[in-house]
Amino acid sequence: MEEKSSGFKLLLSYEVDDAHLQAYQQFVMQRYVPAMQMMGFQVSEVWHTAYGDAPNRLVGFVCRERQTLDDLLENEMWLTLNSQLEQYVSEFYYKVVPYQRGVFQM
Repeated sequence: MEEKSSGFKLLLSYEVDDAHLQAYQQFVMQRYVPAMQMMGFQVSEVWHTAYGDAPNRLVGFVCRERQTLDDLLENEMWLTLNSQLEQYVSEFYYKVVPYQRGVFQM
């Protein structure tokens, strides 16, 4: 039985530059995640790909309302955060999917 969508998930994928790993971790924990929380999102998961042909990070943020998502995507802070994140990562990509609890989404 398929679980019904209960909001929206914003999936970020990217390759963390090992040379900037500590600065990346500080930025994400002290700036990126708190800013996303202020804009109505919660972290749903963080995955690290240790082997294979995929970006080494997949991060999920969830929200309940479509308006929260629309507001984020039009927010200057969202663009600024991602610009700052790109100082530490490459191959940055994001997409939006319906949130399904208990299902791995990519």
